[in-house]
Amino acid sequence: MEFNANKAIYLQIAEYVCDHILMETWKTNDKVPSVRELAVQLEVNPNTVMRTYDLLQQKEIIANKRGIGFFLTEDSVKKVKSYRKTIFLEEDLPPFFRNIYLLEIGLSELEQRYRQFVEQNFNQNES
Repeated sequence: MEFNANKAIYLQIAEYVCDHILMETWKTNDKVPSVRELAVQLEVNPNTVMRTYDLLQQKEIIANKRGIGFFLTEDSVKKVKSYRKTIFLEEDLPPFFRNIYLLEIGLSELEQRYRQFVEQNFNQNES
């Protein structure tokens, strides 16, 4: 995994875990990799992964079953979407809005490009 120097590594690992949940690579109630396993896989310090898992527990995305490991919660997908939506709306959207304002990009062009993006990336199997 390539890490971005502008964002804390534990937050980038949280995004990695959330991506696996949203893409259903990891399913509800599944056991997630142990702290050590994920640390080795991502080549990071186990303490960094533990910090990630602490954050995800606070967000009720994963739960620790003492002595067994970490598992996705029953509503992990819903919790991930809520968590990621908040980040998107508070952190990603303001610079995006600034750019569309400064570049004078209209809402109709955005809507057209959004529809095209969805069609090209998510509707491929619906032909």
